[in-house]
Amino acid sequence: MAETKGFLESLTDFSFREVVGTRFAKLIYAVHLLLGLIVAVALVVSAFQASTSQGLLALVLGVVAFFLWMLYVRLALEVMLAVLGIARDIARISQSEAVGRASTDVQSEGGS
Repeated sequence: MAETKGFLESLTDFSFREVVGTRFAKLIYAVHLLLGLIVAVALVVSAFQASTSQGLLALVLGVVAFFLWMLYVRLALEVMLAVLGIARDIARISQSEAVGRASTDVQSEGGS
């Protein structure tokens, strides 16, 4: 049974046998949301320093922009996970068909 590689080992796997995306989707999502929140807060603070009206406008637009950022990041990660799931399923089907062909070949050689 193969051991699960660590994060750094998976990143430096040049054979690409380890899929990093599915194991670290939560971390990727959290980091992107945190970065989006930091940017939104920085823009709002900067706008309030310029003037109150710009700050209020930036606050409203910042909330909307952050919601859209959350939606975009979530959808992008879901698409990535779906593609990785499809790839995993195709590999599993391909492997089971190869095993099935091998056992059929062995049976036909033995039966002849």
